[in-house]
Amino acid sequence: MRYKWYVFDFDYTLADSEKGIVLCFQHVFLQNGFPKGDEMAIKRTIGMELNDAFRLLLGEENPDTLKRYHQEFTQMANLEMTKNTRLYPEVIPMLKELKSAGAKVGILSSKRRVRIQESIDKYQIQDYVTRVVGMEDVTAAKPDPEGICRLMKEESIKKEELLYIGDSIIDAKTAQNVGVDFAAVTTGITTAEEFKPFPHKRIMADLSELPKFFG
Repeated sequence: MRYKWYVFDFDYTLADSEKGIVLCFQHVFLQNGFPKGDEMAIKRTIGMELNDAFRLLLGEENPDTLKRYHQEFTQMANLEMTKNTRLYPEVIPMLKELKSAGAKVGILSSKRRVRIQESIDKYQIQDYVTRVVGMEDVTAAKPDPEGICRLMKEESIKKEELLYIGDSIIDAKTAQNVGVDFAAVTTGITTAEEFKPFPHKRIMADLSELPKFFG
């Protein structure tokens, strides 16, 4: 493979989790007297740190209120998130191909690591994923470079050895802030045109294209 490490975002990159995410946000809205909320507005926050999403969707800035929203979201996510999250069908074949070629796989997400691990266990892909860095592992969310820099330091990865793959402008900015190569997928709601202003090696329809272009 062209790179030694392939590091993926999770939501909308490896997995479609929008149903669970929308359910959790709408639960918080209704619990606190807000309308159910526009689904597309919620979907556009996927990939953001949770408090930033609440700030955008509700205009809330009070730390105590944001903490309560976060707790209510997590309580609902404990019930609904993993069962409403599915890997895209091309993901497992792609992971098998990367492993057979000797490449390593990481996941870097603004989602909690423990939640990602639930999906890893559900789909039994533990043998294909070397490292997961989630929201509880960093002090600053993407596009801050902290998460990917931590992964690179702890796994002794050089910049030229890593490709970061994601579905959002947040992911493109993360790679740009670190100075690593980036490949986009349009399995989320960000279009190919929206990715074009940012440095990228490839804009892919889905991850089935990755081994072909980066093998």
